[in-house]
Amino acid sequence: MATVYKSLNKATASKDDETTKNGPRKNKQRVLVLSSRGVTYRHRHLLNDLATMMPHGRKDAKFDSKSKLYQLNELAELYNCNNVLFFEARKGQDLYMWASKVPNGPTVKMHVQNMHTMEELHFTGNCLKGSRPVLSFDAAFDKEPHLKLIKELFYHIFGVPQGARKSKPFVDHVMGFTVADGKIWVRNYQISEVEKTLTATDADGDVDMDGSKSKKKEKSSKSGKDTDINLVEIGPRFVCTPIIIQEGSFGGPIIYENKQFVSPNQVRSDLRKRKAGRHNVRAEQKGDSLSRKDRLGLRTNGQEGKRDALATKAVFA
Repeated sequence: MATVYKSLNKATASKDDETTKNGPRKNKQRVLVLSSRGVTYRHRHLLNDLATMMPHGRKDAKFDSKSKLYQLNELAELYNCNNVLFFEARKGQDLYMWASKVPNGPTVKMHVQNMHTMEELHFTGNCLKGSRPVLSFDAAFDKEPHLKLIKELFYHIFGVPQGARKSKPFVDHVMGFTVADGKIWVRNYQISEVEKTLTATDADGDVDMDGSKSKKKEKSSKSGKDTDINLVEIGPRFVCTPIIIQEGSFGGPIIYENKQFVSPNQVRSDLRKRKAGRHNVRAEQKGDSLSRKDRLGLRTNGQEGKRDALATKAVFA
């Protein structure tokens, strides 16, 4: 037993020596970003905005198949990526987002709604291309197990690791993830620093008789404390509704399913049925009115050669 303990201590000590020699362990995350065939211009612009926000990502051409998604694992391994962000378009109007951890999973499928790109919003804010974001998660992500898993996936996908390819050593924007009504609301904000405006008393006290500023004001300006930090939304923005969570990467058993989710196809079919129902009601009312006219003798029997005196063509001839 003592020999086993000594061997384990030696192994841990050797690992600690390696980490101290080579420095701290790096968070190596690379994301493969791609879409399927049939995406619209708005879907394509959203994908481009997210790809520019992730300097550790690798953008690829469109994926042809919609049924054999397990082939994305081989594609990610080919590009040396351990995360996949796949956008699947259905019927030219519905967009689904697959977020997977390659090669062992898990995989989350979400329905994307209310998407607005950077060019569409026309916000005044801006951020440096390749800068690292601050990920802000709502407290609701720590309450339910499936939200904890989604939070960890978003942290690996949208969190730019330090020293990643094409990344800049700056943090100038915040990505906010909020849970409301069973949906995840994603927003992107710029961290802007604005100098404080001087009041009349401050302006009188800071200026001397000879017109020069006092030393106190110079010291405070050098320290940089006279700045207000604000958040300015720069986009893009979208809303995700979790549908299912699979144990593996683009496969495996379903470990979570959203029972409250209604497919957009079902919503459109219900609207069509509702319109068809209104048409059927009007047709029945018209048939009832014609039969009522027949019973009251206000309408002929429809024999050949006879004409209805109250017909529309007869009245408005």
